[in-house]
Amino acid sequence: MSPLAAWTTFVVAFASLSYAVRFTDGKPDPNVLYEWSTAANALIQYAVIALIVYAIAGLGQRRMLLALRRPTSWWVALRVSVAIGIGMAVLSGVLGPVLHPGREQGVTPDVWRPSHAAEYVVNGLVICIVAPVVEELAFRGLGYGVLNNPSVFERAGAGVTIAQLITDFGRTRNLVASAGLREKAQQESALATAADVTLAVDEAFYAALSAQAQLMVAQQTVDTRQTTADQVRALAQAKLRSDLDLSFANVNLAQAKLLLLDAQNRKDAAFTSLNELLGMEKQAIYLLVDESNRTLTEPSSNEEDLVRQAFRSRPDLAALDDQFQSQKRFARAEHDLNRPAVSALGAVGGTPVRADQITSSWYGAVGVNMSIPIFNGFLFSARAQEADYRASALQAQVHDLRDRIARDVRITWLQTNTAFQRVTVTAQLLQQANLALDLAQTRYKLGLGSIVELSQAQLQQTDAQIGNSTAKYEYLTSLSRLKYQTGQ
Repeated sequence: MSPLAAWTTFVVAFASLSYAVRFTDGKPDPNVLYEWSTAANALIQYAVIALIVYAIAGLGQRRMLLALRRPTSWWVALRVSVAIGIGMAVLSGVLGPVLHPGREQGVTPDVWRPSHAAEYVVNGLVICIVAPVVEELAFRGLGYGVLNNPSVFERAGAGVTIAQLITDFGRTRNLVASAGLREKAQQESALATAADVTLAVDEAFYAALSAQAQLMVAQQTVDTRQTTADQVRALAQAKLRSDLDLSFANVNLAQAKLLLLDAQNRKDAAFTSLNELLGMEKQAIYLLVDESNRTLTEPSSNEEDLVRQAFRSRPDLAALDDQFQSQKRFARAEHDLNRPAVSALGAVGGTPVRADQITSSWYGAVGVNMSIPIFNGFLFSARAQEADYRASALQAQVHDLRDRIARDVRITWLQTNTAFQRVTVTAQLLQQANLALDLAQTRYKLGLGSIVELSQAQLQQTDAQIGNSTAKYEYLTSLSRLKYQTGQ
């Protein structure tokens, strides 16, 4: 038998016997302390108890189980004992008139009998010295030792412990759902970042195409005005045109060259920005191919459909909404902290090396625990309120983002429609400018027009060409922005 089982059996039997005697015999005689037999019976009883305790302690390491250890300092132990004695005396004096301990024991004499003083003193020594020593060895020594010391016997073993949550009444389910929504929000944020990069590349690409087109127009302008200047110079040398015409032609040529320099600078800057977005560290020289020469299509005429599509497709709105839903589930989980949690715990293993007292070569146990929160300084309620406030803040952010998306879609739709109309108007303007230049050149060759008229026509054509190419790429850029705003 193990020390724990033997001690438990002894305590149950001793307590049962004591209560049985108390209930059958009633209250003791108040004068029992004046009899020698009382002291003798008590000594015999405590001797039997001490022998039983000594025998139970022999089932293990007796000295360790009985807590028989020398104090680290006898002087400190003495001072502690004196302090405890004084404290108990003061406590008895304070609580005695209220609790009446003499009535509870029932052995306080009614009157003092000097003739029986010897018997009274011997009984007092048994009660105050023998009884506390035996009771301390039985309970605080042996009882605490068998209950609190699992390493009484030498052994070597190995095992596995398994812990499994059975239910926490929804908290874990809400935490898992919250984590899943946070993951989805991160994926939507990645899509939103990709959309931002795509829009930036589209804008840089069309800006580079526009700059490249303007450079071509500027180069054509220089070539055309160079030809005109050469023709006027030849006519001036033949005395068919005045030197004033030649001066105007040279001025127009110089302006065209300045336009070419500015166009080259804008083109280089636009290509530098595009290279940076494409991840090119070194400056690359290449020619962009415009694949948008087909007929440009008009944007959607119903802006409300675009707004609804943006609400359905914008990844940044979906990411923020997923964050809000995640925070809502987390807030539910924080409220679930006030609910109990039920978990199971199991352990199994073997002890190949063990003391002789351990008869089994394996051990195992399984149990169910229930944790019930009672009071923790309102920590759980504070955490739940914080989660609720965070969810409310995210909900307000979702509403604010929806308002901004609706505004941005409508503004971008208006800009796109305006840009589309500008393409048509600038095309008509270019057509008229080309016609005016042809007429001005014909009139100048026939001597009916002046160099100023020709120069004005050339300038208008150049402005019309630049305006038409700029309007085209501004429309394509605005169309890309509209697709971005609607989540396409």
